[in-house]
Amino acid sequence: MLMPKRVKYRKQMRGRMKGKELRGAEISFGEYALQALEPDWISARHIEACRRSIVRNLKRRGKVWIRIFPDKPITRRAPESRMGKGKGNVEFWASVVKPGRILFEVGGVDEETAKHALKQAAYKLPIRTKVISRSDISGE
Repeated sequence: MLMPKRVKYRKQMRGRMKGKELRGAEISFGEYALQALEPDWISARHIEACRRSIVRNLKRRGKVWIRIFPDKPITRRAPESRMGKGKGNVEFWASVVKPGRILFEVGGVDEETAKHALKQAAYKLPIRTKVISRSDISGE
């Protein structure tokens, strides 16, 4: 499971997810990519499930780049605990994803295989996504 080795502050505020993604919105490494269309927190478990799905569908050919990292601690209060007495413990780590963000990139395989693998990974995510290719962007 992905998580930071160490952090300066153990707990963070929730923050807001306004607007579109400015950085990390272009294909940088591979030929095909999975792009987010909605804002959400993507947990480390989601990322790992997608990574496994992509690797399995590519039959370990080609290369996969994970373009997001879960660096935000998400806290929860213990069940059936009374209010007050401080903030809850860190339950999981998440990545803040805004619309336009590239989540995964794939290279070194044919178009049909890459698109199928990314589509299978998209089923594991809690947000709407689309599969894009480098040729689509350069062709526009």
